[in-house]
Amino acid sequence: MDRAVFGIGHNGGPALDPGAGWRHFCWKKAHAAAWKTPPREIALARLARAEALGMTYREYTAVLLDKGVHL
Repeated sequence: MDRAVFGIGHNGGPALDPGAGWRHFCWKKAHAAAWKTPPREIALARLARAEALGMTYREYTAVLLDKGVHL
């Protein structure tokens, strides 16, 4: 099995490490900025390229954001 094994008394909840709340806040802001709607021309170009590759716009954009490379 590939399940995480927790010790006695651990409920599997979120980490309580120092700064975890700040990292979560920063991640949420960066995620929102990355998925901000691009200008119309860029969105249409991405949509056309995604359709040519047999992908959805969201899949294509996710690859672009993850890899930083246009397919």
